[in-house]
Amino acid sequence: MKKLFVATSLITLGLFMLFSCGPKEPTDLTQTSFIPQPVSIESLGDEFILSSSVTIYYEENVDGLEQTARYLADELNHIAGEIFTVESSNVTPRSGIFLSVTTDNNDLGKEGYFLSIGKKLVGIKAKSTAGCFYAAKTFLQTLPVKAAAGEKLTVPTGIIRDFPEYEYRGAMLDVSRHFFGVDDVKRFIDFLATYKMNALHLHLSDDQGWRIEIKSWPKLTEIGGSTEVGGGKGGFYTQKQYSEIVKYALERHITIVPEIDMPGHTNAALASYAELNCDGKATELYTGTEVGFSTLCTGKEITYQFVDDVVREIASLTPGPWFHIGGDESHVTAHDDYVYFINRVQEIVTKHGKKVIGWDEIANADLVEGATVQFWADVENTTMGIEKGAKVIMSPAARAYMDMKYDSTTHLGLHWAGYIEVDHGYDWNPATLNEIITRENILGVEAPLWTETITNMDEIEYMVFPQLPGYAEIGWTSSELRNWDEYKLRLADHGKRFEAMEIDFYRSERVPWGE
Repeated sequence: MKKLFVATSLITLGLFMLFSCGPKEPTDLTQTSFIPQPVSIESLGDEFILSSSVTIYYEENVDGLEQTARYLADELNHIAGEIFTVESSNVTPRSGIFLSVTTDNNDLGKEGYFLSIGKKLVGIKAKSTAGCFYAAKTFLQTLPVKAAAGEKLTVPTGIIRDFPEYEYRGAMLDVSRHFFGVDDVKRFIDFLATYKMNALHLHLSDDQGWRIEIKSWPKLTEIGGSTEVGGGKGGFYTQKQYSEIVKYALERHITIVPEIDMPGHTNAALASYAELNCDGKATELYTGTEVGFSTLCTGKEITYQFVDDVVREIASLTPGPWFHIGGDESHVTAHDDYVYFINRVQEIVTKHGKKVIGWDEIANADLVEGATVQFWADVENTTMGIEKGAKVIMSPAARAYMDMKYDSTTHLGLHWAGYIEVDHGYDWNPATLNEIITRENILGVEAPLWTETITNMDEIEYMVFPQLPGYAEIGWTSSELRNWDEYKLRLADHGKRFEAMEIDFYRSERVPWGE
């Protein structure tokens, strides 16, 4: 009986070994729910095993590449709960993860990348450190946001070739109507970085609040920064804090675009300094939500000294190429005065080494070389800007404003531009939205978030997600590779990622979120 038991056990063990050593089910990298959708994905059917024994290597003597490698290591540490070693190398290693910059693959452009996931080696190649960063972000989407204890982390093998459709891919955060602190802005930056967006437009001044320290005009924050919509305490960034935000963004290859809105939307400044008003009297602070009632005095030289000082101080803290001068809804500024003002302000901006961006109304002025018009409402203005040689950032309010309600039941936001459900926000092509604004005219895409009704981070998250990934894909992925019916399935898979990131998102019924 004992011999029979042993024989049976040996047969069982043999059968177990036979089947357990059989061919593994092939993996399929093309089934990963990447957002934005890459240009091309090829599956190789095997798997790369991620463990703490994996070393992250970066090519020696490439500025900024070590920072990207360490960023990737930190993200993997968070996911796996293990420490990943980072080392430099002047040769391609046999195993691990290797980041390198190459002059090959010219068709990838300055932000494109080549990601090769092999059984032993993950190779990241790009023409810039930005491209390597975006490749790292794609690689991270093959993994959970946070692994369970003891979970084996595997990545399907394959090859991804990818590059963005548009140079400028951004979002705007209005910190003037309601103020948001440094940590909130950093979290917003992380959202953008997750989906390969490369610009954060900060709306730093408006009627309700002035949000950045200007040392030569200290009352701007002392008085103008003291309140917000609804009468809250407001707030502002010191120049040190603003520089901290800029640095944090740059580490994630995001450019800060500062906006000082003028000559309208300026009541916070007018309440701070009487001399900026034509009658020499300071206005009262404003905590409502109406627009179009304020203007700097365009006929006073002190106004242009004020603008020069503000632009000079902010430009010195901002390494990016752009300065946004606003220019919208200046309803009480006479047309000729408006044109005169915008012309002079553009000269000030260029004097301080920055390129001009303004809302589409600035096209009424004589645009300087390199100016960009941000289309939000008026096609005629935008067309005029194109005729004057300007590029266009596409931010059509009826499609791209993240503060528009999803539907009539949404408890936050506005709806003057209509309701924007998730499919309506995704399913449009910047290059064909208007027959006059063609692909060659477009610098990129930006999704603004105005904050008249938004008071805290949870409310930001609710209005931004799940819209933001869609706007990121519009900016990155060509229209030929975008389809709502396919995209909504990938977006549904990202619902679990949102939950793991503790994002309070809107669960649209038009997306099959699943369990």
